[in-house]
Amino acid sequence: MADIELRSAAFGDHDMIPHRHAKDGEDVSPPLTWTGVPDAAAELALLCEDPDAPSGTFVHWLVTGIDPRREGLESGAVHPGSHLHRNGYGDEGWGGPRPPVGDEAHRYVFTLYALPAPVSLPDGATAEDAHRVLDRQQIACGTLVGLYRR
Repeated sequence: MADIELRSAAFGDHDMIPHRHAKDGEDVSPPLTWTGVPDAAAELALLCEDPDAPSGTFVHWLVTGIDPRREGLESGAVHPGSHLHRNGYGDEGWGGPRPPVGDEAHRYVFTLYALPAPVSLPDGATAEDAHRVLDRQQIACGTLVGLYRR
């Protein structure tokens, strides 16, 4: 299986996510770029989750229907033609990090999936719902991990 290289100009892999992207900051999505999407991809999907959340894995961002010819997403950008799902806060689109005060830094795992066909996920899909569909159907994926602590 091919690997996608996922990067952000805002932070490196396993580095701290800047406060401007946090829920109590400007709450804008970080910029992302990628390479290595297979030609067979019909759609890309993006999931950002916090596996360290006290109540279980928390969805911060879930986007399906991203054009596979795109090479990235700008910070805070609306994604034409794609579908923004509800995050764990109940809002559509990005919901920035907001771990409990005093917790060690939480991990925010961004995963970009290349899919051979369009996918359908229920509104309000949990991380488990997304993984059940995306992990099974992917033809390639890439991961970037950011850290955040309040």
